[in-house]
Amino acid sequence: MDSKRGWFDAMGFYRALDGQRQARELNWKQVAAQSGVTASTLTRMAQGKRPDVDGLAALVAWSGLNADDYIRSVDARPEVEPLAKISTYLRSDRNLSQEAATAIDEMVKAAYRQMRARK
Repeated sequence: MDSKRGWFDAMGFYRALDGQRQARELNWKQVAAQSGVTASTLTRMAQGKRPDVDGLAALVAWSGLNADDYIRSVDARPEVEPLAKISTYLRSDRNLSQEAATAIDEMVKAAYRQMRARK
C-alpha cells in the first residue's frame, strides 16, 4: 500500500487548465508563451505527469486556479497553524522586502513562543 498521506491531482488540474485555455480561445503554444512554462511541460502534463513547483506556480498565476483545490488526502486535512499563516501573509506582503518579512516573522515567532509558554 502507498504510504503517501496526500498528493496532487495533476490530471484534474490539467483538465481545469484546459477549461481556462478553451475559455480564452488559446492553443497550448499560446498558453506556454503567456504563462512562461515550456510547451514540453504542458505536453508532459497531458500525459499525466506533474509539473515542477515553478511550473505549477506559473500556471496557477496565469490561470487563476487555486492549486490547493487539487490536493487530495487520505484523511481530513489538518488546520494550518497560526504561525504558518502569519509567515505566509508576511512573505506575500508587497510592502515588505524578504529581509523585512523574515525579521518580522522571527520576532512574531519569538513572542509567540514566549507567550504560549505562559498559558
